[in-house]
Amino acid sequence: MHQARRRFGQNFLHDRGIIERMVAAIRPAAGEAFLEIGPGQGALTRPLLAHGIDLTAIEVDRDLAAALRRWPEANDGRLTVIEDDALEHPPGHFAGRERPLRIVGNLPYNLSTPLLFHLTDAMDQIVDLHLLLQREVVERMAAAPGSRIYGRLSVMLQYRCMVEPLFSVPPGAFRPAPKVTSSFVRLLPHPSPPIPPVDEDCLAAVVAAAFGKRRKTLRNALSGLLDAEAITGVDLDPGIRAEQIDLAGFGRLASALQTHRETH
Repeated sequence: MHQARRRFGQNFLHDRGIIERMVAAIRPAAGEAFLEIGPGQGALTRPLLAHGIDLTAIEVDRDLAAALRRWPEANDGRLTVIEDDALEHPPGHFAGRERPLRIVGNLPYNLSTPLLFHLTDAMDQIVDLHLLLQREVVERMAAAPGSRIYGRLSVMLQYRCMVEPLFSVPPGAFRPAPKVTSSFVRLLPHPSPPIPPVDEDCLAAVVAAAFGKRRKTLRNALSGLLDAEAITGVDLDPGIRAEQIDLAGFGRLASALQTHRETH
């Protein structure tokens, strides 16, 4: 039996009831193209393939990747196994015009944030994502303004996609059992932009600065980017803090920063 490797953050899903519930939420259909991040021992891979999909699996563990390559589906071309770090492979490279991509994965807790930003970087080429993550991460992803856990991850992900928490998964559903509860979450492209389109680099800059000093007022947190006059100019009070600003407010700040950069 494969021993879970701590350096890869491995916790293998084994609870059949949870797996069936995940597959039911995903609703795979024959002929669809899937990308799976961290298939591990294939607990989710096998039932997905049973629905007649084509699946590309990215697995960093060479022993697990080798085991997956011995599956019959790898021989008949329905399962493609890539042994590598998922962060090295932009999801858009796996999407096609005729078959948009669906993404699934049990993400390692220690890499969840960079993987989330990486996997949602081309939402216009993705049908949906169904991901298993630490529950606290999912709560942050879906948090609303005014919440103690509302932050950079909340704003940036909600700009890119809709976040729909589905259900919790207890530690006992994994081997070895993690010390935290997990959550299964669905991410969907926005049917229309949630706010007027902005330069995402500018949005990332104001969000990072605002939440990097979240106890400070907006005036102080953004002092290196925008002055109080510019903040007031987009109908925000320079005396409020980051957690009080909704996505639309951050969008206006991003537009102000873009204008500032273009004129200075």
